Amino acid sequence: MPYYVYITTNPARKVLYIGITNNLSGRIAQHYANRGTEQTFAGRYFCYNLVYFEEYTDSKAAIAREKELKGWTRAKKETLIAISNPDWSFIPLQ
Repeated sequence: MPYYVYITTNPARKVLYIGITNNLSGRIAQHYANRGTEQTFAGRYFCYNLVYFEEYTDSKAAIAREKELKGWTRAKKETLIAISNPDWSFIPLQ
């Protein structure tokens, strides 16, 4: 089963959310459904636009990577996104 570490942003591309899941399209759909919901960070800041993800086969490796990315500066996260997605285009999922 694949695991995904992913980064979403809000429509204005001002806020970043980093998460982990084993169902990327389902999780992004949840973020979209929860937009505007005050109880969650992603909901509160409308972070439902996928701009970056990595795939892992090992859950522990994915969790470690998520923690690593969360510890990075905003500038370092922006550079990571720009390497594979220079325009910060929202990545469509089926």
